[in-house]
Amino acid sequence: MTAHSARAARTRTGGPKGDGPKILEHVSGWTLVMVVAMLVTQLGLL
Repeated sequence: MTAHSARAARTRTGGPKGDGPKILEHVSGWTLVMVVAMLVTQLGLL
């Protein structure tokens, strides 16, 4: 195993760790989807 692959194997990506309220993460995700959809619609990209 090379040094790079060993480091990549233990690098955290910031994904879910099981802490914090899941509903807040879910709502904020859908809010982001809605904001992007409104932006695309307003700019006439769709």
